[in-house]
Amino acid sequence: MRLFKFEKLYTNLYLEYMNTVVYRNGNRYSEKQFNKEEDLENLVTANSKTLFGQYSVYIDAKKKITNKAFGGVIPDGFLLDLSDISNPEFYIVEVELAKHDFFGHIFPQVTKYFAFFNNAESKGKLIEKLYNIFENDEKLTADLKGRIGKKEIFKYLKDTIENSQNILLLIDDDKKELPEIISTYTDTWGKLIKVALLKQYYSNQDKKDTILTLTPDFENIEDEDILIKDKDFESYTNYSEEYHLEDLPENIKHLYNELKQTLLNNISELNFNSQRYYISLRKKRNFAFLKFRKKKIAVVAMMEESKIKERVKNYNVVTLAPSVQKFYNGECAKIDLTDDEHLDEVLKLLIEIQR
Repeated sequence: MRLFKFEKLYTNLYLEYMNTVVYRNGNRYSEKQFNKEEDLENLVTANSKTLFGQYSVYIDAKKKITNKAFGGVIPDGFLLDLSDISNPEFYIVEVELAKHDFFGHIFPQVTKYFAFFNNAESKGKLIEKLYNIFENDEKLTADLKGRIGKKEIFKYLKDTIENSQNILLLIDDDKKELPEIISTYTDTWGKLIKVALLKQYYSNQDKKDTILTLTPDFENIEDEDILIKDKDFESYTNYSEEYHLEDLPENIKHLYNELKQTLLNNISELNFNSQRYYISLRKKRNFAFLKFRKKKIAVVAMMEESKIKERVKNYNVVTLAPSVQKFYNGECAKIDLTDDEHLDEVLKLLIEIQR
């Protein structure tokens, strides 16, 4: 047993300091080691559409705000994900190097951003500042208006931030402290923080020829937890049903309880399995996943999209990207469950899928 632990520790230490090499079309690409955080920040800014999708709007915050704007705290960026125009997502972006001390640098830096969301005055200042940034930047405004059309910018920003509050931590390598911190502080780090590993590789023949990797793909950032995969951390998790429901309005809680009770009455041995990003519905296998927002429950149903649309006529059915379907291990689509007026449609579908 002791030998096993030593071997596991040795392997982890070896992997932590082992660089990856990528081969493409006979060319060898070596992993870039970032010495300055600024270089990684510039990489994000220059490649934001590639990293976050064509329907994203990224703001280089350090070039747009001063030290006095938020009490001396300046995020690296602000990100609007507008891929789902009716349910946009907002992120404060923090770019970090893994070599930085976690508790001396990364932890206090990220923790300061919680106040932006938890304090009404700070959140109001954040909304006003973002609006001012768009007012004074024609290119950013055109980018945003090209997606939201005639919607009023201030109201759209306000509604988005009121309903979507995330902190995206982009880091160049694994950070061993993150799994335990996120699993322990579930109400802050667990709910607000999304982590992605960003790496750059350069060709040995031409250093301008580069490859970027982002893990997970941004399309999966709301689904895939790259940190909590080690069974050693299971004892730290506290992702109960209450964890998902505690900040939701009463109508969404009622909608969930109605759906849950009806399914339990109709499906024997059904388990509601609470994880960090969702509650999965399981009977021998996962057949659906519930993801909660303040205005809806997103139901990811494990069935071909065309068949879901045949059965669900009164709720919006959203196409999921191939990479997202791959994450869920099969063909699926998302149903935006906003009320219980036609809940029977979704209940009948889920009961059919689990058989």
